[in-house]
Amino acid sequence: MVSEREVIARTVERLIEEVGSWEGITVAEHRFGGTEFRVGPREIGHVHAWGMLDIAYLRKLRDVLIDEGETGVHHLLAESGWTTYYIESPDDYDHARWLLRLSYLYHVKIAKKTPAGAEELAGVDVEAEVEGLGLSEPVRAAFERRGAA
Repeated sequence: MVSEREVIARTVERLIEEVGSWEGITVAEHRFGGTEFRVGPREIGHVHAWGMLDIAYLRKLRDVLIDEGETGVHHLLAESGWTTYYIESPDDYDHARWLLRLSYLYHVKIAKKTPAGAEELAGVDVEAEVEGLGLSEPVRAAFERRGAA
């Protein structure tokens, strides 16, 4: 019989494998344990085998995501742009992936403003992917760094 802990660890491994395949992502051991994901020098998030997923956002975007119940306040850095989402079952995989993809796209958008980032991440169509995420208007406005409608 597979324990709940093993099921969560397998879900986390699946997430690591998928996120690690995204264009421009590097995967490494995180300094506080777990696995981190980076776009160039920018960490988009890290995940621990027990299911705690910490994700980096622009503070305004983080606030809107928390207000809409998409994620929670970071477990230690409550006043930062970081959030914490708990993967408690395989059913949480899609949402964890969505949260990481949103952070990834934001960081790719910033990185593409540099010559190296524009070249390395040329294959990522940020606008098309953002359209496909089904963002609410307040999340979309925060992502685009404009006032909410």
